[in-house]
Amino acid sequence: MQTGDFKNTLLKALDAEVIARLHLRPVTFELEHEIEFPGNPISHVYFVEVGMASMTTTFKDGSQVEVGMFGYESVIGISALMGTKQSLNRVYTQIAGSGYRCMLDTAKAEFGRCGVFQRLTLRYVQAQLVQAMQSAGCNAKHNFEQRLARWLLICADRAHSDTFKMSQEFLADMLGSTRPTVSLAAVQLKHEHLIEYTRHLDSYQEFDTGITE
Repeated sequence: MQTGDFKNTLLKALDAEVIARLHLRPVTFELEHEIEFPGNPISHVYFVEVGMASMTTTFKDGSQVEVGMFGYESVIGISALMGTKQSLNRVYTQIAGSGYRCMLDTAKAEFGRCGVFQRLTLRYVQAQLVQAMQSAGCNAKHNFEQRLARWLLICADRAHSDTFKMSQEFLADMLGSTRPTVSLAAVQLKHEHLIEYTRHLDSYQEFDTGITE
């Protein structure tokens, strides 16, 4: 397997010897594919190539809010490389796609070599922390339309696509709001020619984040 064949940015940066030691296996991410669940042991590390997954915090009443997003730049399960045994959050696919996975013990062994794999995964952790800080600032200072616009742009970047399907219920969960609020904000963004969206009978909406003329 040649490193140039990968779409995941971390895998592309690894040499052939590291790739061989990871023993990667292809995986398909169906819509709402469960990758991690709170309390469940973490057994694999995942590298997304296509699609997008969300990390959420779940509350006692069953509601959830997004606290992280994974795309082609991501490593899922990295906390287990630093000692976490059970997942603290739910991670599941919101845009179907594909990628690779390797056994946790295999990834731990490579991480323990203190080589390029460790350096790149730690850089990714740093990038996630910066993203979390920016999200906290955005949630505190920006109105809902701005938050929705930012979320859609990040989602498009992670998915490498300007067009994707999302339900209003999902968007409300991810942004800690309600469906009517999402609907009003989406209408306003469409009115300002910032997005286009089309309703589908299956309750999903297809968003296009490209700027329209």
